[in-house]
Amino acid sequence: MNARKCEKDQRNSELKVRKAIENDNKDVARVYAEIAVRKRREHLMYLRLATYLDANLSRLDANLYLLDIQANCKLVGSIVESLDSAVAVGDLQKMLETINKLENQFVNKKVDQVSPSTAEVSSLMQQSIGQIQTAVHAIPMKDKIKKVDEDDLTRRLAELKSRAATRI
Repeated sequence: MNARKCEKDQRNSELKVRKAIENDNKDVARVYAEIAVRKRREHLMYLRLATYLDANLSRLDANLYLLDIQANCKLVGSIVESLDSAVAVGDLQKMLETINKLENQFVNKKVDQVSPSTAEVSSLMQQSIGQIQTAVHAIPMKDKIKKVDEDDLTRRLAELKSRAATRI
């Protein structure tokens, strides 16, 4: 945002330089030109800083991913040790418990990565409720329309009958 602001300030200063030159104020034009050059350098500095921050964030994300993998490896290692001891003893119940523990860890990990936050779910539900309420208010009441139509038809029928009776 700061880079865009500096770029905008630079353009404004360049316009002021042109106006000052048109008005034959070379000293004022020089001041605005210096401001424009300064803003240009500031704009480039902010872009370099943003690039540097993005690169470091990417490195941090990669490190966090590796730490997550290491934690999973330690977990798998402990489960493998537990499974080895169960196989050595021949305890089928312990083997099944260990395998279920391993499966649950990976299932829970996948669910954590896929499941949305409760705030996102609540927000979406509130938007849907608002849309449904506006749609309900936009739909005309069919019962009232039918009643009005029936009353209107009954009145018109009575008028026609009265006209027919007066003609006869």
